[in-house]
Amino acid sequence: MTQPEPWPKIAVVGAGAVGGYFGGLLARAGAPVVMIGRPAFVEAVKKNGLFLDTVQFQESAGVEASADLGAARGAGIVLFCVKTTDNATTARALEPLLAPGALVLSLQNGVDNVEQIRAAASIDALPTVVYVAASVPEPGRVKHVGRGDLVLGPKNEKTERVAALFARANVPCRISENIEGELWTKLIWNCALNAVSALGRAKYGQIAASADARKVVETVVDEVLAVARAANIYPPGLEDPRAAIAGAFKIATQMAEAFSSTAQDMMRGKRTEIDSLNGYISRRGAELGVPTPVNHALYALVKLAEGRS
Repeated sequence: MTQPEPWPKIAVVGAGAVGGYFGGLLARAGAPVVMIGRPAFVEAVKKNGLFLDTVQFQESAGVEASADLGAARGAGIVLFCVKTTDNATTARALEPLLAPGALVLSLQNGVDNVEQIRAAASIDALPTVVYVAASVPEPGRVKHVGRGDLVLGPKNEKTERVAALFARANVPCRISENIEGELWTKLIWNCALNAVSALGRAKYGQIAASADARKVVETVVDEVLAVARAANIYPPGLEDPRAAIAGAFKIATQMAEAFSSTAQDMMRGKRTEIDSLNGYISRRGAELGVPTPVNHALYALVKLAEGRS
């Protein structure tokens, strides 16, 4: 029986809910994982380990933790999980630390992170679509309430290698030949649900149960699809707006007990990623001559609620 290849060193840059969940599962499978996060996170992990409270199990995962990005030095795989607003500064600081041949995966909301990372540094990151309902109720603890799968693409040696690593950790990881369309599929769900959850302080299930909220979601989806068509982007299987709207409510049902990441940020008084979500659609719509009044309204309201305009 052939032995599996040794695990590469894996660094999680921006160890929040997403990085904590996927990095934690890799560590649980035996990978050497270092997580770079805030001092409170580092202190908690060094004291008690990273606790994964998932729908399948509850246990601690052995990971290293550091508040210093330098701890990522020599990593073969980097899970790039910082907020989109921190892309450029983090990419520039990370570039000199990377091992030759290292793979950087953008596990982030939005559709243009890879371009932002590439523009800031000579890092050819792999776009990765993330589907997980997770939060950090306290430092060093990840609460998982739904899904937990990834989409990579297109199919090549790099994406196949990454998919195999996640498979060893029992993380479903699909490879798509239409990764841009897959990113926009996730963008549709984010635009449809994130701001509504944040402004309404509502869990996804509450949105799906509200007739008035459903009307807002439907209009948002229609606008995003109109912008996608104008940009010649085709989210797979969502050419019919009815399928896209049904998909948004399926996501809301699958993750019924979760607040959106935008809602979690607003509740903590943190800056959100709304510029990469409804704000992105508002800007692209303006560039392409496609009206997006509801997306723009949600964007403007979240910005006001953040205390900035």
